[in-house]
Amino acid sequence: MEREQLRKYAELGVKVGINLQPGQPLVIGYGDRQVLPEHVAFAQVLTEVAYEAGASFVQIDWGDEHWKRQTVAHGSLDLYEERLKWQLEWVERMAKEGAGFLAIPAADPTLFEGIDNERVTRATRAKDAIFRDFTDRRTNDLYSWTLMSMPTQAWANKVFPELPEGERVEALWKDILFCTRANNDNPVAAWQAHLKNLQNRADWLNRLHIDTLHYTAPGTDLYVKMAHYHYWKSGASETAAGVPFVANMPTEEVFSAPDRLGVSGTVSSTMPLNHNGTLIEGIQLRFEQGRIVEAHAARGEEGLRRIVEADEGSHYLGEVALVPVDSPISKNGRLFFNTLFDENASCHLAIGKAYSLIEGGRDLPFEEWEAHGLNRSMMHVDFMIGSAELDIDATTLSGATVPIMRKGRWTEEV
Repeated sequence: MEREQLRKYAELGVKVGINLQPGQPLVIGYGDRQVLPEHVAFAQVLTEVAYEAGASFVQIDWGDEHWKRQTVAHGSLDLYEERLKWQLEWVERMAKEGAGFLAIPAADPTLFEGIDNERVTRATRAKDAIFRDFTDRRTNDLYSWTLMSMPTQAWANKVFPELPEGERVEALWKDILFCTRANNDNPVAAWQAHLKNLQNRADWLNRLHIDTLHYTAPGTDLYVKMAHYHYWKSGASETAAGVPFVANMPTEEVFSAPDRLGVSGTVSSTMPLNHNGTLIEGIQLRFEQGRIVEAHAARGEEGLRRIVEADEGSHYLGEVALVPVDSPISKNGRLFFNTLFDENASCHLAIGKAYSLIEGGRDLPFEEWEAHGLNRSMMHVDFMIGSAELDIDATTLSGATVPIMRKGRWTEEV
């Protein structure tokens, strides 16, 4: 990748994703989303761009997936957990300084294949538990944060097995730049226009005052009651201090919070899910009074059970997100085996933690979330359910039925 293009992509992450403010620190990599060896050049450019934008300090947390796989398979998990706690101390120190947090998710989709399930479960749950409080504050937008990815050879091998190995990384780069609009002559302007369009869609849904969504598709007949006083949100976020940022790059979704006890029926996934190095395919869930009472997968069922059984809240949904099948990423037709990209090609649901998308939600103490219909969990795992066979109808608070999607496409232009 040419340095000029790498710099353009880095500027997008710093200026639009984080929207770094003068004097603000920047953390690149945290938790299990450390900066991998193949991302060194990009991290260096990010550092340069951040300091040019006025960063007071740039912290990079380096990692290595080979080390991670070998350690989870053979190392002392007690010491692994202690290392995670040490990582958290520095993250919390930077959070107190008002840092922005940028991660580069690009995990090998098969990282933990063949490793003892109990060891993988312990390692992943330890990370989720140790970073839970920080993750709660970050996803509640107390800090600016963004996810933006770049290739690794292992990831590219999974996405482009039909190409010669030497061409796979470059092919994945091209798709990433397309999906993030970074190949545009003016990526920042392109993002501003895109976010405006997403906000128009969220505004339309908010005007409907939806009570319940009904999803129908092969293997899916699901009712989702929305949380009281919920609102729909686009990819644009804002910190508690009023600084705008974009958490996901790319983003094509509008999303909101379901009532944790208001989900019933069945749903089937339409795309594989790569979660913590385990590939899960053919997910089928059944809900009663919000709770997952049956969970199956055609492949990777143990990985699915690790998600659902992580804690009490992981038996419920925390997010509903709507993405049309004619979005640019969907039309690209590429299966990325990476949730950051695949969720933006498909309607999806999230098992676990909600976002505080109800009126006054940001200031609501976490211990009061459930009383307002918001789900609490250490997990937040998106799985894709969209397709050209998906229909969605809304029942409004006034009792009207409004078609939202037909065959995976919006029913109304905005």
